Amino acid sequence: MRLFTIALATSLTVVAAACGGGGDAATSDSISTSGVDLNGAGATFPYPLYSKWVADYAAATGVRINYQSIGSGGGIRQFSEGIVDFGATDGPMSDEEMTRTRHGAALHFPTVLGAVVMTYNLPTVTAPLRLTGEVIGDIYMKRITKWNDARIAALNAGVSLPASDIIVVHRSDGSGTTYVFTDYLNSASPSWALAAGGPGRGKEVNWPVGLGGQGNEGVAGQVKQTPASLGYVELAYATQNNLPAAHIQNKNGEFVAPTIASITAAAEGVVAGLTPDTDYRISIVNGPGAGAYPISSFTWILVYQNPPDAAKGKKLVDFLRWVYSTGQQSAASLDYAPLPAALAQRLTERLSTVGTATKP
Repeated sequence: MRLFTIALATSLTVVAAACGGGGDAATSDSISTSGVDLNGAGATFPYPLYSKWVADYAAATGVRINYQSIGSGGGIRQFSEGIVDFGATDGPMSDEEMTRTRHGAALHFPTVLGAVVMTYNLPTVTAPLRLTGEVIGDIYMKRITKWNDARIAALNAGVSLPASDIIVVHRSDGSGTTYVFTDYLNSASPSWALAAGGPGRGKEVNWPVGLGGQGNEGVAGQVKQTPASLGYVELAYATQNNLPAAHIQNKNGEFVAPTIASITAAAEGVVAGLTPDTDYRISIVNGPGAGAYPISSFTWILVYQNPPDAAKGKKLVDFLRWVYSTGQQSAASLDYAPLPAALAQRLTERLSTVGTATKP
């Protein structure tokens, strides 16, 4: 059973325990701190789950957390400038971004696994579309412009595709979802890489074509309202809004639906090979493995290794300990895959490296 409806028009502010929110964080450099124990901002990708987590944690502990889903780019910026106590991103910080943090070394803590899906508005098409990375890349590079293009038709035998133009939708803001999507295309579409003259990989890229939407909710809204459109969103946003998700060809040649099992399969091989000194800034897109959904990713919470406020640092560490135990149990109900148990344990132990953390 779904716990709430994801709004389509604008990012929402989540404040647990009925604490009032303060305006649109996407256009503000300040975060309201009145009556709130911790402030965070960033990725819209995990917002449905994070909103549940902060509400559940407030009910269990009384600790109130304000999380504003302004996009990964904004979350990294506000975290780096010390505006918020923690950031959230679906695309890890670059080496250069890691040098520009106000309070020193930043740590990446994966919290859950999710999927970016290709969603579309084709009312006459009832079977799930099949797409490959190369075809998706060429649609977003304006090389395929019609839904009944021969290359799409060849992947979808027996499906009556309309002759209409493909209305491409992408993110208009700095986005970790865009990073995951373009990271996948960088691997799966030969012409997408910068070296090949394509847009390349990043939280923001120069799109050759398309309409822009603010946040995952904005892209989902554009697709839902625009016939013949195609866009990329986190799985929960498609599911909550009754939008279809294409089956994507993985590295094994299988066309795979985005499910908890297929997202988990995408992570298993990568997690098994993690070295003890990993910083967890890792990609799992287009990886090997039977049944793996190829546009899968971790999402991260950003933490200062030595938080400037010791009391807040301890509250954040305590929250993350809860995330790696109790919180993981609610991930699947909102279309996210929980972390493998061994990884959750490793990350719980890693919390002891946060400077102000105390042992539980």
